[in-house]
Amino acid sequence: MPWKQFVMTLSLLLLAWTGPASATLQLPKMFSDHMVLQRDTTLPVWGWAEPNATITVQIAGQNVSTTADEKGRWQVQLAPLRTSTTPLELVVRAGQTTHTFRDVLVGDVWLCAGQSNMEFGVAGADNAAQVLATATNSLIRLLRVQAPQAPTPVRDLPHGWTTSTAQYLKSFSAVGYFFGSRIHQETGIPIGLIGIGWGGTAIELWLRFESLVDYPELAKFRENLEKKTADFNKFSAELIEPMAAWVEQARQARAQNEPLPVPPAVPPHPGLTQGLAGIYNGRVAPLVPFGMKGVLWYQGEANGDEDDIYFHKMRALIGGWRQAWNHNALPFYFVQLANYQAATTNAAGGGPWTKLRMAQLKSLQIPKTGMAVAIDIGDASDIHPRNKVDVGHRLALWALKHDYGQPALVCSGPLYKGVAVEGARIRVSFDHVGSGLIVGKKDGYGPAREVTGGILTRFAVAGSDRRWVWADAVIDGATVLVSSPSVPAPVAVRYAFATNPAGCNLYNKEGLPAAPFRSDDW
Repeated sequence: MPWKQFVMTLSLLLLAWTGPASATLQLPKMFSDHMVLQRDTTLPVWGWAEPNATITVQIAGQNVSTTADEKGRWQVQLAPLRTSTTPLELVVRAGQTTHTFRDVLVGDVWLCAGQSNMEFGVAGADNAAQVLATATNSLIRLLRVQAPQAPTPVRDLPHGWTTSTAQYLKSFSAVGYFFGSRIHQETGIPIGLIGIGWGGTAIELWLRFESLVDYPELAKFRENLEKKTADFNKFSAELIEPMAAWVEQARQARAQNEPLPVPPAVPPHPGLTQGLAGIYNGRVAPLVPFGMKGVLWYQGEANGDEDDIYFHKMRALIGGWRQAWNHNALPFYFVQLANYQAATTNAAGGGPWTKLRMAQLKSLQIPKTGMAVAIDIGDASDIHPRNKVDVGHRLALWALKHDYGQPALVCSGPLYKGVAVEGARIRVSFDHVGSGLIVGKKDGYGPAREVTGGILTRFAVAGSDRRWVWADAVIDGATVLVSSPSVPAPVAVRYAFATNPAGCNLYNKEGLPAAPFRSDDW
C-alpha cells in the first residue's frame, strides 16, 4: 500500500478507538481576520471548547452566549447584520481564552465551485496584466480552499481569508473574481469569494452523500458506496486491535532506532476510491453552515459524454447543498460548457458535450438557478478558454437581476422555449428574447454587436426520416423561422448542436448568445 494512503487509513482507524480530546476555545479557520459575514440573515458562529464551557460571541453591539455540549461543540445564532464597509471586530470568549477577528466586513459571500475552468486563476486570463494592476480592493475578500478529499465530512479547512491583492489573486478563480468584481462595482456591497474548484473532477465527487436518497435515478451510486463502505467497516473493525498493537511496536522500534515493523494491510476507504462525495466531504462540508449568498458552478467537462443523467446529478448537487445549508432557495448559477475542438461540419451535429449541454439547459427547471451561456467564447484548441471576463459577467447578470434588485435587467441570451410546425417551416420561440433577436458577432469582451444583413447559421432541420440537413433561418419578430427546400415536411430542429458549433450567431439585442438546443430526443 502507498505510504500516504496507509497514513490516511491509519488515522481513520485510530479515530475509531481514541476518544475526542478536550480542547480550549477553537473556531473553524474560515473565521479569521479579513472575512466577510453574510448580511441580512441569521448568522451561525460555531466551534469547539471544553465540555460545558460558556462561550460568548460579540459583534456590532450584539452579545450572545451559549454552553458547549458534552463533546465540546457549540454554536450561536447572531441576529442579521446590515451591510458594513466599515471594518468590525468579532470577539469570541470562553473562560480566559479570547479570539478577536479584526477587519471583518458584512456583505455577500459567494461560493465558487467546479472543476478546472472554475479553478483557473486570474494570472492565466488573457487580460491578466491589466486586472492584476488594479486588483487591490479592500472591499473584496478571498478564501481559496486547498483541502484533500475525505471519506466522511470533515469539520475544518486549512486556510483563512485575505484581502484582494495581485499576489493572492493570481491563483484565485478568474470566473469567481470577475463575477464578484462586477457585483461590487454595481452595488458597492462588500463581496466575499470562496474558491473551492478542483481541476478534472466529476460532479459525483461534489455530491452530498446523505442527500442521494432523495434521487432514485442515482440509487446505483448510493447503493454501491453503501455496500463497499459496509464491507470496509466490517474488515477494518477486525484490524483495530492488530493496528493498535502495531502502533505500540512501532513506537518501541522508533525509540530504539530500529526499523519499523510491517503494518497490517489496510484497504483504501471506498469513499476515496468510488468517486462519490469525496470533495463535498473535504471542501464543502467544513463550510456548512457559514452564511452564504449563493453558489457559482462551472463543471461538466469530466462528465462530457453523459446525457440526461447529468440533469439528475445537478438536481442532487443543488438539492443536497441546499439541504446542508437549510436554504431551499439558495441561488445556484452555473456555466454551460463552451465551444471546443474542431468545428463540426455535419448538420446532425453531436459529439462530446452536446447532450451534456442539453442536460445543463434542462437544469434551469430547478428553481432559483441560472445559466451563463459560453458557446461563443470558447477555444477550439484549449479546454481552458482564457476569456473569463464574459463568463463572470454573464453569471453576474443572473445575480444582479434576481438577487440585487434589477428585475428589468436582461440576464440571458435566448433560451429555447418550443417549436411549431407551419407547413414547410418550423417556428422556434424563445425565452429571454430581451429587446429582440439579432444576428450577432462577438469581438473581444462585452456584448456582441449586431451584423446588419447578417445570415443566421448553425440551424439544421430533419423530417420523419431523421436525416439532418443545414437549414435557412430567419428572424421573425421574437421567433426564428427554419426551413430547407430538401425537407418539405420538417419535424425537428437543432441549433449549435455540436461540440464546437463555430459561427453560431443568434443573440438578443443585449448582445447575449442563444444557448444550443434541440427539439428532438433522437
